[in-house]
Order: sequence, then C-alpha cells, then structure tokens
Amino acid sequence: MAKILVSDKLSKDGLDILEASGIPVVMKPGMTEDELCKEIVDYDALIIRSGTKVTRKVIDAAKKLRVIGRAGVGVDNVDIPYATEKGILIMNTPTANILSAAEHTCAMILSLARNIPFAHSSMHEGKWDRSKFTGVELNGKVLGIIGVGRVGGEVAKRLKPFNMTMVGYDPFLPKEVADEIGVRLTTLEEVITTADFMTIHTPLLPSTRNMISLEQFKMMKPNARLANVARGGIVNEDDLYTALHDHIIAGAAFDVWCNEPLTDAEKKLLELDNLVTTPHLGASTVEAQERVAVDIANSAVKYLRDGIITNAINAPRGKLTPETAPYVPLAESMGEFIHQTVGNQPIEEMEVVYYGGLSTMDSKILTVSAVKGLIKGIVGVDGANIINALPVAKSKGIDVKESKTDKATSYSNLIEVKIMSAGKASCIRGTVFGEEPRLVNYNGYAFNVPLAGDMLFVTYKDTTGIVGKVGSVLGAAGVDIQQMAVSTKKGSDKAMMVLLVGKTVDQKIVDEIAKAVNGEAKFVELADN
Repeated sequence: MAKILVSDKLSKDGLDILEASGIPVVMKPGMTEDELCKEIVDYDALIIRSGTKVTRKVIDAAKKLRVIGRAGVGVDNVDIPYATEKGILIMNTPTANILSAAEHTCAMILSLARNIPFAHSSMHEGKWDRSKFTGVELNGKVLGIIGVGRVGGEVAKRLKPFNMTMVGYDPFLPKEVADEIGVRLTTLEEVITTADFMTIHTPLLPSTRNMISLEQFKMMKPNARLANVARGGIVNEDDLYTALHDHIIAGAAFDVWCNEPLTDAEKKLLELDNLVTTPHLGASTVEAQERVAVDIANSAVKYLRDGIITNAINAPRGKLTPETAPYVPLAESMGEFIHQTVGNQPIEEMEVVYYGGLSTMDSKILTVSAVKGLIKGIVGVDGANIINALPVAKSKGIDVKESKTDKATSYSNLIEVKIMSAGKASCIRGTVFGEEPRLVNYNGYAFNVPLAGDMLFVTYKDTTGIVGKVGSVLGAAGVDIQQMAVSTKKGSDKAMMVLLVGKTVDQKIVDEIAKAVNGEAKFVELADN
C-alpha cells in the first residue's frame, strides 16, 4: 500500500484530507538531509513546503517515491531534472497563495513608500522623529511589474486605484491580457529605467537568476524603489547591498532571499536603513496556508489513488479528451512492440504520425505514451513512465518527432510509429476498435489483429506448406495458436504470418521456426497497458 511522508508543517485541513484517504501518513517535520534519507526509503509520496531540500541524495534514497507535492509555488528546493529523470512527478499549488502574495507585495510597497517599519522601530526606542521618516505618495508614480502573471496581475489590480501608471515586462503574456488589467507591456530595459516602484514576480530560472544586478541598478532612477516577493536569487544580493548602501536607488523591500534563513554573509543587508525585510511571509496567511495544504493533499491523493495528475510541473504538456484517451494504451503498446522487434540495437530516431481525426487533436500525451512504451525495453517496466519518457529517450540519443497528416487511410483514426535503428527503418500502424488496440500494418504488411499479449511474427518466401510447418513446431512445444493472419505486400515475394499464442515462446522455439520456414521469426510479448 502507498505511504505518504510529510516533512514540513502542514495545516490540519490538509492533514485531515490525507488521513481520510486511507493512505498511511507520517508527519516528521524538521529532519536533516541524512535523517530524511533514512526515513524516505519506503514512501510513495513526499509532501513539503519550502523547508525541505529534496536533493539528488534524497531522491536516490527514495526507492519507491512516485510524487513530490510542494504546498506552495516555488520548487527551487527540489532537484527537478534529477527527479524527472527518476520518473518522479512534482506537483505544486500555483494558485493557492496568489492573493496572499499580491497583498503582501502591496503591503511591502506601501511600507517602503511611507517608511513604516523604520518609524515603528524608532517609536519603540522612545523617539519621536517625524521629519526623518517623510515618505512619498504612490499617486502619479510609475509602477514597473517584472512578470505580469497571476501575482503580478493581482498587484496591478490593487495598485491601479492609487492612480499609478502601470508598465510591465512579460515575454509570455498576450498583449490583450495586459491591456485588460491596465498594464502597458514593454521591454525590461524600459521598465527598469522608467519605474518609480518596481515589483518582481518571475520564477527563479537560469534565465532569471541575477536578472537584477549592479548594471540594472545603475539604470534605475535615483528615487526608484524595488520590491521582491517572488524568489531569492533573481536579484543579486551583493549588488543590492551596494545599490542601497551607496544610494544608487532610494530603497527596497524584500521578502525572499538566496538562503533562508540568511547566512552570516547576507546579514549585512539587515544593517541598511532603506531596506524593508520580512522572512518569506508572502504566503503566510491563515487563508493561504489552508489553501496550499488542502490543494496539495487533494492532488497527492488523486494521483496515488486514481492516477490523476493535477498541477504537475514536470509532466508532459497536453491533455486527454474522451476522443484521445482510448488511444493511450495503443500508443504505449506500439512503442513497446517496435522496440522489441529491433532487440538491443540502438535507436536513433522515433517519429509518431497521426492520421484522420487524431491529426486535429492534442496528441502530446499519446506521443509520450509511445515513447514510454519504447523505453520500457531500455530502463525496465518499473523505470518507465510519462514523467521521464522524453528525458530518458533524449539521454539515449533518440530523436523523438511528432507529425500530423490529413492523408486519407482506411481508418478514421490511425497512429503510425516509425523508428530508425542501426540505419534500418521499421514502421507499424495501429488503431482502436471499441476500446481494443489493433495492429493494422507492420513494415508494409497489412493485418487487423489485436495488439496485445504474446505475438509471433514469421517472415518467409511466399509458398505453400508454411502454416503446417509453423503449427508443427508450436504444437510440439505445447504452444496453442489462438489467432492467425497472413499478409503479403506488393512488389515482394515474401509473406508475413502473425500468430497470437497462448504463452511465451522460448527463443529456442523461435529459432526453430525460422529454420523450418527458411526465413525469420520474432516473438513479441506485450504488457497489459
């Protein structure tokens, strides 16, 4: 039975959902990396917040781990590439803390504009120094938003009533969406050079790490103020210190840091009198904590119990519909089939082609399923899933392609899988009748047989007496023939026989059949997909 480990604090509502599922749950927050490695060996799911670091060492120790659930948005505390390589699904809760993060951003900007934290500290020291803490209004100022997504958009909605002019940088946001919330999209350089207040709302990626460094600070207005409630590392902290210490900009408000808690080297930032700080509180509201816990608990249970994937950051893009879902087992069986027919030869290229109605549909999951079937023969059945299928194929030098055509065939929906192995091409075609995967063509030989179970393919020079010879060998070996079909192809003097048999055929028997017909024989054993 599946088991769930919760290694960071989770709200009661979230824990209640996990426990009500009937799946055993263990709550052990605050573990060190070594302690986590010892504990996680037999767990299928790991639920974390920002405190747990899921490193390569932890992933290697997790022998059964299938899913990592992050109660929150940021997943830079998880080694995503390595988890993906190991076929581990990573899910987060991208919408649960949007409002809390947006409100905290607004609070940070207002606190910075009116020097609230500094005035508060001064009063608690018994001072009354009004002139020292004179602030600025937001009215009429330019707000620059770097990342006008879900949080950035909510910040814009909340600060627009302050009569601020909104400019934003987001290469992925359609102009019409930005227009609706009153943000004029422009370049990053214009945002940096024109904004009086700036707020960052991008994920931490290789392309965004140190996005704001000394070069960008020197481009800003002297009265500019910068808020970061996104992720630590987007702003270079050493350069932030220089920019504030030397008054290159007027101030900053930060909720997130490169290291949490701060290292001794980072604590020099706390000496600055123009930096508002909070210890990563963007999502720390009662409401957000409940939402992220409930969302990740529901997602984990759905995946473990029903195989339903929600809010996964490393699952293949694409969606299944009632029309495409029946073709998933077919695609996987086709990939598995074609790998077995080439044996242990390296595969250079794999192309999945869609005909008929499938050519007009989202077929990404079908392609990934075909690749999953293919790599079963490379990494084993237990090591292949839709999470790691494409990365594993890439690591093995397999160039995966997908194409679609409206070329007419005899079937309303058809999938073709072609591979190139050791310079030799191989191709199969399949479709679905009812819910049954069917093989309709193999290397130019037309059939219409179930694509399942134990299958034997015999190629020979088209002549009489072959069926009897094959039957004799199988009969002597105690192998019953359940279904048989024979096909020829134009321009060839060879025929191919496909037999569905009742049990596994040993390689010795396969070789005996090939010798008996003076041709070739291959046995394929397909799992129940």
